[in-house]
Amino acid sequence: MTLLLKIALTADEQQIAEFFQASVGEWRSERRYYTLPQGETKEMVSIITIHFLQQGDDELQKLAQLHDLQDLESLTCGAKVTWESTDLHNAKKEASGVTVFGAWGNILYRDRGFATTKPVTAQYYFPSLKTLCLRTEYNNSVFEEEIKLIGDKYRTRQSIVSRAGEQLMIGQYLEKRV
Repeated sequence: MTLLLKIALTADEQQIAEFFQASVGEWRSERRYYTLPQGETKEMVSIITIHFLQQGDDELQKLAQLHDLQDLESLTCGAKVTWESTDLHNAKKEASGVTVFGAWGNILYRDRGFATTKPVTAQYYFPSLKTLCLRTEYNNSVFEEEIKLIGDKYRTRQSIVSRAGEQLMIGQYLEKRV
């Protein structure tokens, strides 16, 4: 009986699994960040690699431990994302890293946040079949992100970072499957 309960996914979990699976592969991400209110811009190019993680994967079990989840098999699916970013104007390598995402219900568990190395959670929802929206809150900041799959070869993303109700940064991305 317990096994059957673990296999039955909520609609949100089924949709996030399909979204992660559709995102698998390597992407070239052209990014532009706007710092507000000054309007300063920074342009980056990132190579992103996305791997799908099935329920029970070792990476998801480690993530469940990080979040002190009682059942290490509770995360129904996830993704492991690696990236390497370069400043577009001076060709200087800016950042590289790895992050792991795991879904349970309408919560996305992460091993790290956008601006922290500590584990965080995000609420997620799908306003349409191919568009994932996330809202993450920590350190008095709010991170809102929209990721939209466009056909099989493109994704767009937009991130908005706010603190105390004031927008601090907007990131816009065009990603092409390579």
